[in-house]
Amino acid sequence: MVQFKLASLNLKGLFNFWLLLVVFFCPFPLLAQQAAPSLPLLFDSRERLAKPDLSTLVRLRFLTSIDFPPFNFTDQNGKLAGFNVDLAREICNELEVADKCQIQALPFGDLNTALAASQGDAVIAGMAVSDELRARFAFSRPYLMLPARFVRNLKVDIKGEKAAALADHSVGVVKATAHEAMLSAYFPKVKPVTFDSKDALLAALKDGKVDAAFADSLQLSFWVSSQASQKCCALFDGPYMSEQFLGEGMTIMLRQKDDVLTAAIDHALAALSRSGRLQEIYLRYFPYGLY
Repeated sequence: MVQFKLASLNLKGLFNFWLLLVVFFCPFPLLAQQAAPSLPLLFDSRERLAKPDLSTLVRLRFLTSIDFPPFNFTDQNGKLAGFNVDLAREICNELEVADKCQIQALPFGDLNTALAASQGDAVIAGMAVSDELRARFAFSRPYLMLPARFVRNLKVDIKGEKAAALADHSVGVVKATAHEAMLSAYFPKVKPVTFDSKDALLAALKDGKVDAAFADSLQLSFWVSSQASQKCCALFDGPYMSEQFLGEGMTIMLRQKDDVLTAAIDHALAALSRSGRLQEIYLRYFPYGLY
């Protein structure tokens, strides 16, 4: 998917999966399908990032969008919600600027222009880091990685619990995606079968036309736990990270001149990671885990 959003996500399909979970599994309370999935720590627990002085800060304006569920969307009451929205609020609490904190939603395509024009101070909307954006903006440390995973059809006899057991098995993947390139590079012994879309891939997997599939963990973790999969399948081995194929992960984008604010947000993210509050937000929106 040649856009700035992360990890080749089909947003309409993802939203449908997420709504299924809302309907069948609410309330909401990388090892998916466990009772208490854990969030890998991206900050060294011994690392202490200095907390910059924000006493002169007039306000902290986060910009987001409403078309990237479950990260940022509008709830049934028309209010902003999602992982990124809750994280922005926790960052403001950690930096003790909650009374100065604002979160505004804009069309995704307008976020870069709005930030550059100082209509906001930070973008938290699933913006993927690129060389072009790095030339114009600064980025926080990553706070969440979106790995790739295998999912297998449970009726297929796979002898082993590791990816090596998939050698000579048919593995579906959406063509012309980062996941197709990653599958070819990392797992050359599987028999790749390409599909035009994620929906076609998952339908083939459920019908047993392929033994397994390789795709984004975010999509797969919702799908295997939803009514749509009819309990046909399960996540298999992994997760698999790759900055080369999947990017740097989810970050917050800021203006290059805002060094103090960038350092402050890095401090807050590290503190939230150490305290477990980042894990709490993660479990709120990903109760079945991504890892």
